[in-house]
Amino acid sequence: MSDAPGFALYVHWPFCAAKCPYCDFNSHVRRNIDAMDYGSGLVRELETQAGMLDARPQLSSIFFGGGTPSLMPPQAVAGVIDAAAKLFSFAPDIEITLEANPTSADAARFAGYRTSGVNRLSLGVQALNDADLKALGRWHSADEAMAALSLARETFPRVSFDLIYARMGQTREGWADELQKALALMPDHLSLYQLTIEDGTPFAALHARGQIITPDDDEAAAQYALTQELCEAAGLPAYEISNHARAGAASRHNLVYWRYGEYLGIGPGAHGRIRTRGALHATVTEKRPEEWLARVKEKGAALTQNEGIAPTDQAREMMMMGLRLTEGIDPARYERLAGAPLDHARIAHLAAEGFLERNANRLRATRKGRLVLNALIAELVG
Repeated sequence: MSDAPGFALYVHWPFCAAKCPYCDFNSHVRRNIDAMDYGSGLVRELETQAGMLDARPQLSSIFFGGGTPSLMPPQAVAGVIDAAAKLFSFAPDIEITLEANPTSADAARFAGYRTSGVNRLSLGVQALNDADLKALGRWHSADEAMAALSLARETFPRVSFDLIYARMGQTREGWADELQKALALMPDHLSLYQLTIEDGTPFAALHARGQIITPDDDEAAAQYALTQELCEAAGLPAYEISNHARAGAASRHNLVYWRYGEYLGIGPGAHGRIRTRGALHATVTEKRPEEWLARVKEKGAALTQNEGIAPTDQAREMMMMGLRLTEGIDPARYERLAGAPLDHARIAHLAAEGFLERNANRLRATRKGRLVLNALIAELVG
């Protein structure tokens, strides 16, 4: 796989059967929707945004995120993929990922997604014991998660699953046991996220009242270090702060983001980075699903933002995304965007302190540096 950024399509399906109390994504619970009507809206917005591009690059990945995309009818998924194939040439090894929850894992539905062109499933397991799943507000059991994982492996060439650590009351020993169970399943890709308390979520209110207590920073850092150690030993080293993969199994779609490539974002609340009118633009769509659909039907797209990004801001964004990756960034690319050199004395100091590594072609955050990445980037670019 090349280290070129590539060009991607992100498709946001905003609906969930229930809202998880830790989630701050643009997701909505709706009991009665016309799913195919929303699917037609996605196609129309895709056609409209594709028409805004200065050029039609080869499409390297499509990602159906949410929300819960595994609530989409397979026909709606197929409609978006078919429309994309008419608008863009597909890379020979195009990756088409769909996120799924174990509660919506169904053999016929999975088979429909596979027939439509989906070749990678990302399964939101989150925990491997029932007590913690309940505490996280998840509707599935550990057994249901394992059954969904088995079904996914039978259906799709590539499968990833997610777990959350540094959960309420979780110890290093408990996380080590759970992660070893996950690694024993011989996955090719794992996304392992530290639980964060996001503003505006039910967990934030409970945390503020002391009704849920998460591990302190030192314990969370220790669980992160343990994660790296166990995954590396199992042949799944981190290629990004929270993502681990065997050789060749990294998420090609997310690499487009982290390598600061361009991508279309369609669906309620989707973000994009597209080259239009001779410059790189940041796009955002209307978040409210009903308003989004009405605007798409009226205007073809529901953009609430379509603004040029100054080269200096592009350089900062590239740094923020790229230092998440183990491979780091090309400093020459940063300097071309910024129109100014990096502070090499500052880099030397941060390297001496063990936060950065630099050779002729790459600038990387060390494991120590990735633990304090936001502060590190602030030191580098202000």
